[in-house]
Amino acid sequence: MVKAYELRGKSKDELLKTLGELRKELSELHVAKVTDGAASKVAKIKSVRKSIARVLTVHNQQQKEGLRKAVAGAKYIPKDLRAKKTRAMRRALTKAERSQKTHKQKRMAAAFPKVKYAVKA
Repeated sequence: MVKAYELRGKSKDELLKTLGELRKELSELHVAKVTDGAASKVAKIKSVRKSIARVLTVHNQQQKEGLRKAVAGAKYIPKDLRAKKTRAMRRALTKAERSQKTHKQKRMAAAFPKVKYAVKA
């Protein structure tokens, strides 16, 4: 079984090589399952599948991290690298947009300023 922390130190080529080996092993296990069906080999199929998933996960994370570094500081970030949040949150006004006043609001604020009262103690 392959551990994710071990895979993170490997390069892209090493990961793909490991992936190829695991896939080959899986196909051999499938053949063994059909032919003689040794219990140990049938049981090993699950762990090999999980190992393949780990390798692919680490590979995809490295790819995405490389993309993030490539587009760092760019004006537009690809959609798959943007924060997911929710649809409503993505469409909500920003803090700056929310704080802006319309022309009419500005005019009314200037014409009718808040009256300050001093309370005598």
